[in-house]
Amino acid sequence: MDNFPIFLDIKNKPVLVIGGGGIAYRKIKLLIKSKPNIKVVAKSFCEEILDLQDKHSIEIIQKDFHLNDIEYPMIIIAATNNKSLNKQISQEGMKKKIPVNVVDQPSLCTFTMGSIVERGSLVVSISSSGKAPVLVRSLREKIEMIIPDYYKDLVDLAGDLRAKVKKAIKMSNKRRIFWEKFFDVENIQSFLKQNKTLTKKFNALLKSMKDNTGEVYLVGAGPGERDLLTIRALHLMQKCDVCIYDNLVSDEVIELVRRDADMIFAGKKRDQHTFSQEKINDLIVKYAKQGKKVLRLKGGDPFIFGRGGEEITSLMSHKINFQVVPGISAANGVSAYAGIPLTHRDYAQSCLFLTGHFKDGKIDFDWPKLITKKQTLVIYMGLLSLPDFIKALVEHGQKKIMPVAVIESGTTHAQRVIVGDMGNITNKVIRSKIKSPALVIIGEVVKLREQLKWFK
Repeated sequence: MDNFPIFLDIKNKPVLVIGGGGIAYRKIKLLIKSKPNIKVVAKSFCEEILDLQDKHSIEIIQKDFHLNDIEYPMIIIAATNNKSLNKQISQEGMKKKIPVNVVDQPSLCTFTMGSIVERGSLVVSISSSGKAPVLVRSLREKIEMIIPDYYKDLVDLAGDLRAKVKKAIKMSNKRRIFWEKFFDVENIQSFLKQNKTLTKKFNALLKSMKDNTGEVYLVGAGPGERDLLTIRALHLMQKCDVCIYDNLVSDEVIELVRRDADMIFAGKKRDQHTFSQEKINDLIVKYAKQGKKVLRLKGGDPFIFGRGGEEITSLMSHKINFQVVPGISAANGVSAYAGIPLTHRDYAQSCLFLTGHFKDGKIDFDWPKLITKKQTLVIYMGLLSLPDFIKALVEHGQKKIMPVAVIESGTTHAQRVIVGDMGNITNKVIRSKIKSPALVIIGEVVKLREQLKWFK
């Protein structure tokens, strides 16, 4: 982030605009909405600025601008077509420590003005720090279509009700939950036209907030790439009060969680558990009983080797509301990004998902069933146990030439794919220093990697 976005209160504050042409007019027209005391200095003025003077309290000074005209306004806008003068204005503003904006010259600015979408008190500002103005304009047009005009009235209504809600609901997190529920309504426009209906809804919702029980979101974070999150997952990530997340959730995904949520790292690396599963269950219940929205964020899909079933069993025993949001599992996402289809008409008609991480540390399968022809094996958390898997499969009849792939950090830009066979894959993994998280794929489908690989 090149510039930090700040909304400035300039109401009744002095603002100096230098310039009298069309560019200055557009800036003044925008500034007027925030009701500052505007002074405009220029040798001549376009008719549009003169019209604004008649309608608003704008002080117009018609003369050649001099640096002495910069007294101590709150901000300075330089909107002249004289580059040399603009540079002098910028230097003088910096010297006097006054924020200065030189239109279309970012290098001379100490602040820039974003492209604005405005619905009364609701304001969205978009900036690319001057790098991509056409893209910013395109985004603004899209946001203009997304935000209806009646949101202005909705925001004003919320302002009128704010004091009443604060008095009735003492806990700040419960107030936030109230407002989320209040705004999460269908056909808001029709509610605004029927004040009685809206008031009735408001009062009923206020009464219901006496129940102090929270809720839990068990969300699959996908295999790593944040673009693979579901829309539902992202929505709940933005609503939570507390986020309890595992080691397999990527930093990219963590960044999308609501900024002021309490973040609790639950670990869950093999043999390096920050919390036991029982402790995690207790934490989830504890925060939910405090009336909080708890996000349990798990890599991949919570119901595929994610112990999601154990966690919701605990929630049900405590009668806590929850919802489960599936995620793209590692098998689906990582294999796709590695260019290895798990099934293929010529190579595999079935696929088995296995885990290399066991409660007692011992690997115990019905090995002959794993050596079925035209079958793909996908091993989750199998990096450390890979030598044992290979040994057991070969001992039970698997061919040493059976292709194997090991994918590290699949779907992310750190992805690495090592391809070998049952005879050499272990040494290849050691030489390449492959680290967790890694997924193992065993089967003839691995042959297609060279032909189908696409992600770089």
